[in-house]
Amino acid sequence: MAWNRKFEQLDLKEKIGQLFMCGFDGLEPTKEIMNLISEYGIGGIIYFRRNLRNASQVEALSAKLQAASADPLFIAIDQEGGMVVRLEDGVTVMPGAMAQGAACNAELSFESAKWAGAELRGIGINMNFAPCLDVNNNPQNPVIGVRSYGEDPARVAEIGLAAIHGYQEGGVAAVAKHFPGHGDTAVDSHYDLPLVPHGVDRLNEVELLPFRRAIEQRTDAIMTAHVVFPAFEPGNIPATLSERILTGLLRKQLGFEGLIVTDCLEMNAIAETIGVARGAVEAIKAGADLILVSHRVARQKAALEAVMEAVMTGEIPESRIEEAARRNWELKQTRGLFRNVVPATDRLKAEQVQRQLSEAAVTVVKGGHNLPLSNDGKTVVVWTEARVGTEVIEVISQEWTLGAALKQAGYDVQEVRIGIRPTAQEAAAVRAATAGSKTVVFASYDAGFSSEQSELIRELSANGSYSFVWVATRTPYDLLIAPEATTYLCTYENKPAMMTALAGILSGNIPVAAKLPVTIGDYPRVDAGE
Repeated sequence: MAWNRKFEQLDLKEKIGQLFMCGFDGLEPTKEIMNLISEYGIGGIIYFRRNLRNASQVEALSAKLQAASADPLFIAIDQEGGMVVRLEDGVTVMPGAMAQGAACNAELSFESAKWAGAELRGIGINMNFAPCLDVNNNPQNPVIGVRSYGEDPARVAEIGLAAIHGYQEGGVAAVAKHFPGHGDTAVDSHYDLPLVPHGVDRLNEVELLPFRRAIEQRTDAIMTAHVVFPAFEPGNIPATLSERILTGLLRKQLGFEGLIVTDCLEMNAIAETIGVARGAVEAIKAGADLILVSHRVARQKAALEAVMEAVMTGEIPESRIEEAARRNWELKQTRGLFRNVVPATDRLKAEQVQRQLSEAAVTVVKGGHNLPLSNDGKTVVVWTEARVGTEVIEVISQEWTLGAALKQAGYDVQEVRIGIRPTAQEAAAVRAATAGSKTVVFASYDAGFSSEQSELIRELSANGSYSFVWVATRTPYDLLIAPEATTYLCTYENKPAMMTALAGILSGNIPVAAKLPVTIGDYPRVDAGE
């Protein structure tokens, strides 16, 4: 469909509505979200896994939402790739950021984002909250980790810029996040308010470098971090609510002219401190253009009403609303939303890029001389799976595991599944299975955050009766809990394409090409050209 209204035809309430992006629960539009569209004129919708079944269902859902709106909606998603994706059925799930950092191939990363973006646009999604330009240099970071391209600001900038250009060419607005940088925190802003204590020189050299490059290359949008930066904002105010950071630093010093999007105001760093409604007012005053309230309709309406009240009392000048609404409107025009321009897709090319990136990402950190795996006798695969979901650790039923991939490669495999925090019964099942085996492959998942998993890994790696091969299928820092292990690989995710690539590396059928994107204890990152 096409829309013909001019920006000048919007009244004040509709312009305020343009500043809000809201979510809802269910596979069909709820009466509450339809009311927000029709009565408040909200400018955007955010999808989560709760809204999505498969590509055809999403396409129909997007069409219903757009048909209800007087003007085109931003329809957004966190489809970062790897371990943070909302939709898998009917689209190509590309490797995540740290896997792409290990592959270290900007051309492939551009192609990855272009084809992923085109697939999203084809089902009505026109904004992707990606890429993460956070520089992950803190092994204890519970929320960024493998969502980052690595610890080298230059590599994060290079691969991140390739992704930005790819998404935008694929027809979706790219949103670089989380400004000024969420990589060096040990607190998840979904649950609390993190603080980055570094001085201005260090922040300019590390955290800000990728964002500065993205701004120079005219990224569509930048998402804020609910993180305190005393060097920029001495008032213990998170970046999302700080005029010094959003207007003073991002707009004036760095020269960003695009859309400033907040991270969700329902995260505890905002909701449990200043509150969602007041947070929306302060974010707009600080310089934000698009306010994200993802979940509860009461909070969504309270935020909309609070902003209207702040304009009526003069706390927020109408000129600030005009400026922010116009930025939303102009980006919608830039990305072809008014004409509903949809780029061509090519699933075969997308899957080829997915395979090439996956194969280039598998990293042998130590013990490469112990590969390929012997095919003499039974190989026990211990497969660790997430069973408690969050927005960054999603519970996804997955049948194509490493065990399945190794079976396809010709190995005699017995797979034992455990949780991130294995129970006593699960640990006993692992011990029983490994007794008498020739090879044990342990696929860990965030072992450094689980004493139970760590204890089991140390026990198995110390047993000299079999060859022990350890693969970290999420955070690469798992090695720090048992650095004496002799063979260690990283895949940064456990997605099916990556497990197929891993089986190829373990069997010797695919050459190793990856460059370690972070330092792990005694094993430094490997930069491009080394």
